[in-house]
Amino acid sequence: MTYVIVDTCIDCKDASCVACCPVDCIYEGPRTYYIHPDECINCGICVSVCPPEAIYEDADVPATLTHFIAINREFFSPSVSALGSPGGASTLGAAPCDHPLVAATGRTFLK
Repeated sequence: MTYVIVDTCIDCKDASCVACCPVDCIYEGPRTYYIHPDECINCGICVSVCPPEAIYEDADVPATLTHFIAINREFFSPSVSALGSPGGASTLGAAPCDHPLVAATGRTFLK
């Protein structure tokens, strides 16, 4: 299992999860964050500090939001961001793009 960030993080980007992640596996896009599924150690610390409650274990993602499991995984593919498995987010800075489905959403959330 891994953790997944869903729609309530879009345009919120509180960054509490980034600050507490012990393995630096939460990457920033222009509108949201993404958890690298191969780097996450499933500790769950990020869940406890996420103000918009946007982080779930992949097995617990609400049925209406399960497409975010693929969104989080696909974000790291060459066809979306070309990040691959860099082994840590802090040295990269924000990615220049979001997953296409995140970028196209008109839904925004209050900070």
